[in-house]
Amino acid sequence: MRAVVYKSTGSWYVVKDEKGMFHNARMKGIFKIDEITSTNPVAVGDEVEIEPENESEETAIITAILERRNYINRQSPRLKHQHHIIAANIDQSLLIATMREPKTSQGFIDRFLVASEMYHVTPVIVFNKSDLYREKELEKFEEWKLMYETAGYTVILSSLKQQAGLTAIKNILNNKTTLISGHSGVGKSSLLNVLLPGLDLKIQDVSGWSGKGLHTTTFAEMFDLPTENFQDGGKVIDTPGMRELGLVDLSRQELSHYFPEMRIRLNECQFNNCLHVNEPGCAIKDAVEMEQIDSRRYISYLNILESIDEISY
Repeated sequence: MRAVVYKSTGSWYVVKDEKGMFHNARMKGIFKIDEITSTNPVAVGDEVEIEPENESEETAIITAILERRNYINRQSPRLKHQHHIIAANIDQSLLIATMREPKTSQGFIDRFLVASEMYHVTPVIVFNKSDLYREKELEKFEEWKLMYETAGYTVILSSLKQQAGLTAIKNILNNKTTLISGHSGVGKSSLLNVLLPGLDLKIQDVSGWSGKGLHTTTFAEMFDLPTENFQDGGKVIDTPGMRELGLVDLSRQELSHYFPEMRIRLNECQFNNCLHVNEPGCAIKDAVEMEQIDSRRYISYLNILESIDEISY
């Protein structure tokens, strides 16, 4: 019987079968997927084959994992050269960011966008908590909005407290499977509580001493969007709050392909292996000089480039 993984706790999984029934399931043996080493062989969003473990059918055994359409991952917190699959078979990623309480850095946003581009997942950026923004944060938002929209991304300003931007978010989520992510404390749980009445996810305030959000979600989990609020349904995946998004399976040579504003100009560089740092005849550096590529995005590219460990490739 075919099923979809809705929750992963490391050793046990919650799966939903074709009849809409939920089962607690565990793996049969160890699976090797695409010869990629990951810390979690089965991820939320995976399509699997299951067999009932007993007559009651309350528990099941996962006997096979079907081929993934895509997935998005991050560097394993404990093992530098392994990755942890955040979710599989998703249509888009919705990154919730904030200009304050807690402040989301451009570096974190850009790394998330690169990860989404790598795995062919359409990213959307939502800047939440706009009710807290002062004049300087509003000005910075407008600057970043222009920067990211010019690069080809959708940007939404929201305040869940004031219900602002909620219609735009709902329209984006309708009939899609969406990964919702961001730092702890940016409003992921608050958004899910609005989208899924009765869910009542635990919410914690931002830690006063550090200014960083406190973790409220331990495991990734998928939820069906209610058809009374979403005409065509859809699914959202809640993820643990991430402090860092470590990129894996990425070479220095590939990085520029995941910046859309650079990708369209790569063929204009003098050298095919141009890293856009010190090489002559570089179309990317020329575009930065002519302000066709935002210098802040270029600096972000250089920072990520410097962080890539070439030894692992």
